[in-house]
Amino acid sequence: MSGWSGRGAVVLWLLGLMACLAVIAQTRFTADMSAFLPQRPSATQQLLVEQLREGALSRLLLIGIEGGEPAARAELSRQLAGRLAASPEFTGVQNGDAAALARDRDLLFSHRYLLSPAVTPGRFTVDGLRRAIGDGIDLLASPVGLMTKNLLPRDPTGEMMEIVGALGAERGPASEHGVWMSRDGRRALLMAQTTASGSDTDGQERALTRLRDAFAEAGAPIPRAAAARLLVSGTPVFSVDARRTIKGEVERLAIISGIAIIAVLLLVFRSLPALALGLLPVVSGALAGVAAVSLGFGHVHGLTIGFGTTLIGEAVDYSIYYFVQSRNGGQDGDWRARFWPTIRLGVLTSLFGFASLLFSGFPGLAQLGLYSMSGLFIAAAVTRFVLPSLRPAGFRLPDTTAIGRAAAPLLSGLGRLRWLALALAVLAVATLVAQRDHLWNVRLAELSPMSPALLALDESLRGELGAPGQGHLVVVGAPEREAALAAAERVADRLQALVDQGVIAGFETPTRFLPSRATQQARRAALPERDELARRLRAATADLPLGADKLAPFLDDVEVARRVESQPWLDADVFDGLTGSTLGLAVDSMLLKGDSGWSVLLPLRVPATGAIDAGAVRAVLEGEPAAAFLDVGREANRLYAEYLDEAIALSLAGFVAITALLAGALRSARRLGRVMAPLVIAVLLVMAGLALAGERMTL
Repeated sequence: MSGWSGRGAVVLWLLGLMACLAVIAQTRFTADMSAFLPQRPSATQQLLVEQLREGALSRLLLIGIEGGEPAARAELSRQLAGRLAASPEFTGVQNGDAAALARDRDLLFSHRYLLSPAVTPGRFTVDGLRRAIGDGIDLLASPVGLMTKNLLPRDPTGEMMEIVGALGAERGPASEHGVWMSRDGRRALLMAQTTASGSDTDGQERALTRLRDAFAEAGAPIPRAAAARLLVSGTPVFSVDARRTIKGEVERLAIISGIAIIAVLLLVFRSLPALALGLLPVVSGALAGVAAVSLGFGHVHGLTIGFGTTLIGEAVDYSIYYFVQSRNGGQDGDWRARFWPTIRLGVLTSLFGFASLLFSGFPGLAQLGLYSMSGLFIAAAVTRFVLPSLRPAGFRLPDTTAIGRAAAPLLSGLGRLRWLALALAVLAVATLVAQRDHLWNVRLAELSPMSPALLALDESLRGELGAPGQGHLVVVGAPEREAALAAAERVADRLQALVDQGVIAGFETPTRFLPSRATQQARRAALPERDELARRLRAATADLPLGADKLAPFLDDVEVARRVESQPWLDADVFDGLTGSTLGLAVDSMLLKGDSGWSVLLPLRVPATGAIDAGAVRAVLEGEPAAAFLDVGREANRLYAEYLDEAIALSLAGFVAITALLAGALRSARRLGRVMAPLVIAVLLVMAGLALAGERMTL
């Protein structure tokens, strides 16, 4: 290489490194597993993707405070809730505080005639009023009589109790010292919703940091609070912990592999300059790979760096080839003529193999392909054009001939075992055929980096709080919110039949808080005018111990509810303080706006049998095209299986491309077979060994 061309290559290399570093300085690194979700998902997968990235459930934190005395835990809960509510990292916090519950209760009570499923024209006939008021009077003798006694003049038909019954209040957490407590009284309970979406792992990590800081601040002035400890679970915790685990594993393995490579190179080269020069292609390739992925995708996933750095580690071979094969006094021209074509062929096979990943419908695989191709190409270019210019004059590697001669007998002996290798390969194929149904791990849950303790804590807190379930959902979609709510009401009627049959234990729906406009109109229309209602009320109470003259507040409230001008249509915007309240959290977690319109989620509760009959659920949904049953676990496993199938198919496509390239370059079936045989046999033996060890292969 001439002086000017050599110096030009070095200058371009340095400029390229600076450009890569500038890009990397602005790069967003993520461990968000949605990067490994499909770019073109099905309708069901799209819902799953939206929930993982933006859904309210992906922002829900489940919080427990245990240890110390109950009163101290309750005060800690109040102080913590206040600090979180004032923090921009959170959009809502609930802890069962009596004042907050009173606001929710007042809101429900003031809108009871638009919310109660019992409000029908028949409810306000003379007979309907007589039955409803009679039931209310009978209720006075029950354990809830003290609560209903004060409500009776305003709500003699018991609409508030109808709402409470429909909401299933008995499933909520218990209350002690004015806040939510676990049923055994050992934990104070809270729920909080982060401002950051599920895809914003950095934002969720900031929210978790703020939560822990707020807990420490809240406990400082409270006597006997030192013994209390904070328990946190929920999807944000899983996301942040998964990123921390992935990052830690990538760093640990990168350090171990780096030390191993450096140790081997030092052992062979016995020269620090040779070591430094030998690592330049790898470092350059890694930086180029990160920069290329950042420019191409806008972010870089931690798994991409972990896998990709391992793959471009083969770039170490390029500098070794150069040093060994240009040993004699700087014969670079001879090296380029005699040995570079072979190295170039090796580089091309790698590029052909990884190129297939670029066509993946999963961004994570495409990132891996781009990272590896960019890194290997730059590493090879640095070896070809930069190393010869940076190699000091008179630089020579230590003579390693003795090592080769010492290893020759062993290698020669191994060469005579080639028939044994072929026999083992045949046995490996037989093993893989016999174990073909057990080779791959297709259960996504088994790949979770979450500890069993954290999963158990999540299940415990979710059960105690009665948080919305995530396992089985009926999903109703429509372009407009009102249409989605109306469809959800129709579906709810069908699901109630399954509850009555015991197929499901129950279900949640936001329409209990936010009915469709048509339902509200029907309920409003069922309310008689004041004079007519007063006449019917006198007739209905003629033989009851509660006289109509004591129910004037009832007449006033019905008249208010009848008129839109006095009580506007119930809407998310009408609920004063809905956002961040208990009711707001319920609506926000089950009523979602996506790119294609609105979706209503109806979480199903599993019956005592421990399983939901998916066929029965789908059967009752027939005729409702906007509704679909979603088994989240099954759908996630199916999505992962598709990912795995595509990864295998693309890997095979890369193998075919490599074989075709080598066939064209070698132009000999015998030579092609000798080159490919070690690779194929090695892969077969490793796969068979894992199968015999009972290990199923994963990504």
